[in-house]
Amino acid sequence: MRTLQVHFSNRQQPDQSLMPGVQRIVRHASGQVRLGDGSVGPLLLAQFCTDQRGVWLQVANGGRGIHVNGRPVRRMALLRAGDAVYADGAEMLLRGECEQVPHPPEVPSEGGDDLRVLLRGVGGRHHGRSFTLDKPRSIGSDPASDILIDDPAFAPRHARFERHGDKVLLRDLGSAEGSQVNGVSTRHCWLQAGDQVVFEGNHRFVLEVPLGPVSAPTAFLPEDDEVPERVKPSTAVPVKPKRQRRWPWLLLSALLLGAAISALLLFGAR
Repeated sequence: MRTLQVHFSNRQQPDQSLMPGVQRIVRHASGQVRLGDGSVGPLLLAQFCTDQRGVWLQVANGGRGIHVNGRPVRRMALLRAGDAVYADGAEMLLRGECEQVPHPPEVPSEGGDDLRVLLRGVGGRHHGRSFTLDKPRSIGSDPASDILIDDPAFAPRHARFERHGDKVLLRDLGSAEGSQVNGVSTRHCWLQAGDQVVFEGNHRFVLEVPLGPVSAPTAFLPEDDEVPERVKPSTAVPVKPKRQRRWPWLLLSALLLGAAISALLLFGAR
């Protein structure tokens, strides 16, 4: 699991790493929301539960006003880098890793042919939609954009997703504030599977990449000189086993049974 840090947007507390175990989100008597220790005094709002599988947000019993990316959470939510957690008016951003690219390479002439490499919308106007990266995909408010954000406040040409071999590049196209990748502000960066890209705070996309190439199983036989003798197909015509004739024995049994019944009837009548 990647290392995540909790960043308070209002800077009321330094960034803290999410360590394995439980870290509580509490509200002190002063009204300040912080990552607290195990003391009893502060009011428990929610807690981060971290292990090798990932990070969960668990809401305290009776807790209200807990949101993840603007959506209310009543009991539990699975988190990823780049998610924004709101607790009692305080915003906490989960920051991960981002591979910045000071000088991005030239635009590739061709895209990738693997349609399984795609962007999945997880928030904003394109929530639930998917966009394959078999070619460069631009995002902006320009009607010619591949991913159209119909919002006049959004940059006409904000950014572009490009395939460079097995890697995916997020290239900024001159936007005012850039983008966020895993909670980190950036202009150009290399993306990895599972990275979350956020534009203008609420347009969220996650990069999905297959674990490995999938190929259909191919059946083949090696050359004749490589086939062991015991598995080489035989050219001789197979001989069918002789079928045993069982009807004479059945006939004899029927005759004996008939004779026994006749004798029983004959002698039994006397």
